[in-house]
Formats: sequence, C-alpha cells, structure tokens
Amino acid sequence: MRRLIPLLAALLLAVACTAAPEGPDSPDGARGSGGPARSGRWLPKPGLAWQWQLSGRLDPAVDVPVYDIDGFDHPAATVADLHRRGRKVICYLSTGAWEEFRPDAARFPASLLGLGNGWEGERWLDIRRTDVLGPLMAARLDMCRAKGFDAVEPDNMDGYRNRTGFPLTAADQLRYNRLIAALAHDRGLAVGLKNDLDQIPQLVDDFDFAVNEQCAQYGECERLAPFVRAGKAVFHVEYERETGEFCPQTTRLGLSSMRKRYELDAWRRPCP
Repeated sequence: MRRLIPLLAALLLAVACTAAPEGPDSPDGARGSGGPARSGRWLPKPGLAWQWQLSGRLDPAVDVPVYDIDGFDHPAATVADLHRRGRKVICYLSTGAWEEFRPDAARFPASLLGLGNGWEGERWLDIRRTDVLGPLMAARLDMCRAKGFDAVEPDNMDGYRNRTGFPLTAADQLRYNRLIAALAHDRGLAVGLKNDLDQIPQLVDDFDFAVNEQCAQYGECERLAPFVRAGKAVFHVEYERETGEFCPQTTRLGLSSMRKRYELDAWRRPCP
C-alpha cells in the first residue's frame, strides 16, 4: 500500500498458460533490463532504473528500462508502445484490498470486505477466502497477461500487519502471497513482493523482485538485502526524504531508488 498512513492449503489455480521464452528480437534484456529466467519470464536484476506512474497522463518518454503502471487504466496499446521504446512493463494491481472504482468491484462478495485501508473507496480483503479470491485475482492476472505486461506488482500484501477487520495471521498472509505469486508465474509473469518486510526471508524465493516504499524513512532498507543477494531487483521510492538523504545508503545496498510525490504522477527524482 502506498504508505501515507503507517498502519495488507495455498490454492493453486491450474489455468496454466505459461508464456514461452522470448526470442532474441524481443525487448528482453534490452537497455540492461535484466534477462529471462529459466522459465522464460522476465527476471529484473538489481540496480535497474525505473518509473512508477499511477496517476495523471502517462509520460512514456522517461529514459528508463522499467515502467510500473496501473493495469486497469492502460490498454494493450500503451504496453506495446512502451515495449517499442525498449521498456519492460509492470502491471500494478491491488490484490489485498477492494477498490470500489474498479470494473470488477461488484464481483467481490460483501463478506470479503473489511475495514478501510486509509485510501478513499478502498477496503481490506479477507485473504483467508482463497476459494473466492483465487478466481477473482486469476482473472485480473489474465488481464495483465492479455495486455502484454511483463510482470505484476500486487499491492496491499501485508494486511495481517494492519487493522483489517479480520483476524489475519502471518500464516494467512504467507499462504495468500504465495498463491498470488503462483498465479502470476502460471501466466508467465514476473511478480514483485510489495512491502511486507517481515516475511521477506520466507518469500524471497517465491517472488522475482521487490517493491518498497519509504524503507529509508523507517530505517528498514537493509531488510531488503535478501532480494539483492538473490540477484533480484528492489524497486524503491521515498516520498518525504531528499535524494541526498537516502541515495548513498540505498545505492550501496543495490536498490533501484528514486523520490516520488505521494500521488505517483510522472514527476520523479532518481538517485544519481
């Protein structure tokens, strides 16, 4: 979850449509964007520069090898354009919270909706209900794959650490996060672990990269080191710290760091 307020038996759906390895003329590996994993999916390497834009008119001309954009808001044509520009493209989705403004919002039973997560129109989900959430999230990941995305950023993946309205445990969260990772991998998509620092030791092998907000502000950046040691990118942003305050540390740790505004528009200030 974009952290404005410091406060989300694994069911594997075998609708397996794993993508074939990309050919030599694909953008895989272009501009230093990492190479294909043995499975054929993208595997981003530490230190890759990136752009994260979830609001405003998309600026496709930022000279970086990785873009992270909203999966619902952008059509396949946008993803294809970014690919032509040599970018890899990550599909942002909320997998741990319900959003009333999404086109599939009515498909979520009321019994799955918990307390608000600090964002207007959003409520935590009961992630224990994988029997219902599994198919709903599989459909969202199918959308990402159909639009041509290379990876997915599942958000609100640390509900057990927040007041959700449900008695979620760490075991519930591990089970659900691994489900989301497996569903993404079944579709040939790389998948990132969003925040959820406490469970990195258990989940680093299940995820292909990490996405983190404000680890410098909260003194947590060293906890992301297992991803870097495993050769996996950590895409990191700060909102309230100047680059001079965090870049020396995060660059040393191998993080892909930049400063953004909370609204996550096109503006960015990367580490030098």
